[in-house]
Amino acid sequence: MRLDKYLKVSRLIKRRTIANEACDAGRVQINGRVAKASADVKIGDVIEIQFGQRTMRVEVVSVAETVKKDEAKEMYKDI
Repeated sequence: MRLDKYLKVSRLIKRRTIANEACDAGRVQINGRVAKASADVKIGDVIEIQFGQRTMRVEVVSVAETVKKDEAKEMYKDI
């Protein structure tokens, strides 16, 4: 699954266009490397997102095309 879509489906970022902009600005990394919005996300990857001064690190637990709002937090694990 594409990185921008994963960020939206897992609700780490609210909209896909915002996820795209964050990736283009170099604020999203997968396994320690700056990632493009089209990067492939797999189970076990570590995603790091910079929100201003704060940095969020999560590990991908599952990948699904669509999930309900309640199940979105089960797609990743905080590190």
